[in-house]
Amino acid sequence: MKRNATAVWNGTIKEGNGHLTTQSTILDKTQYSYNSRFEHGKGTNPEELVAAAHAGCFTMQLSANLSEENLVPKTLESECTITLEDGTVTQSFIKLKAEVDGVTEEKFEELVRHAEKNCPMSKLLDTEIKVDYTLN
Repeated sequence: MKRNATAVWNGTIKEGNGHLTTQSTILDKTQYSYNSRFEHGKGTNPEELVAAAHAGCFTMQLSANLSEENLVPKTLESECTITLEDGTVTQSFIKLKAEVDGVTEEKFEELVRHAEKNCPMSKLLDTEIKVDYTLN
């Protein structure tokens, strides 16, 4: 499987702007700029997109792990925060709220840690990855 996206940028780093388009067109000339990345301007930014990718990937991996144990999650809600410091992504932090019937705390912890280390986005990121969770 291969997926792609296109970035177009016009102008200088601070005064310029660009747009992103994904293969699926879920992002279709979606604006990004210096302001949307480093301040609070309208548009997206690379760190936000990585956070969405990591949250989605981790959550799907955890669902797969649970499914392999014949456990069906009612809800898995992951919020990912990407930290950018001095031009380097220093951490991907996932806060998970989960509702899964019939799973022990020990088994859930094991499956979370597996997803934390083995989802494709975790394998891609060269940074600290941390997951905290609440199991209901």
